[in-house]
Amino acid sequence: MDTKEVLFELRTKNGLSQDELAEKVFVTRQAVSRWENGETVPNTDTLKLLSKLFGVSINTLLGAPRQLICQCCGMPLEDDIIGRDRDGSLNEDYCKWCYADGQYTYSDMDELIDVCIPHMVKEGFSEEQARAYMKEALPRLDYWKRYDELSDNGQFDAFKQKLIDEINALSVEGMPKVEKLNALVGKYVNLAYRLPNGTTAKFLDDDTTYLGTQLASEVGEQVSSERCFGVLAGMDFILICTYGADGADPELVLYQKR
Repeated sequence: MDTKEVLFELRTKNGLSQDELAEKVFVTRQAVSRWENGETVPNTDTLKLLSKLFGVSINTLLGAPRQLICQCCGMPLEDDIIGRDRDGSLNEDYCKWCYADGQYTYSDMDELIDVCIPHMVKEGFSEEQARAYMKEALPRLDYWKRYDELSDNGQFDAFKQKLIDEINALSVEGMPKVEKLNALVGKYVNLAYRLPNGTTAKFLDDDTTYLGTQLASEVGEQVSSERCFGVLAGMDFILICTYGADGADPELVLYQKR
């Protein structure tokens, strides 16, 4: 679609009149009309406001002339998996797993490769092919080329280690020690837990990126394949649950404020 069609569709989908949209992005109704007639396109500052308002990338607003690629992991980007800056605006250079709220989540290329390989294997790669491909591709991406400039000198890694220490100190029965925490997007791990009154509840935000991991349950000295522990954490909470295959029958073990 052209920009005029994209803007018309987004405006009408969100139930806004031309006057209402104009007010939200500080232009006149006539300006909105000219966009939708294809006479003009919004300037850069207005495109940023429209992107934040509608939750879509500037690339989408311009009719998707480019294929966006995460400059940390190489994943093709669609609007719903693009990372966000601290002010909530979309950052079209990164996915939600590699960049969340202005924070880069990976500082170790080998760790990122280890996270990506199982997903690539599901797509038909062998583990050896996946590792070789990632080893060649990642150093070409902007984040890794500019790592010394973009890194936070270990602050986020220190935060992750603090979380790991707090989680392990809980000594949850049957749960192995947590060794690593990876970035996980709420949409994919936001399970519905049954409460004592029979209702269900979710505790996460689908659009937020958390830190977490999955661990096989320990029964005595044996490892159980029937139930897994899920560990999720944010700045202000720790959540531990168990579930069966593909997240079936989730049970909340612990939800603790930090």
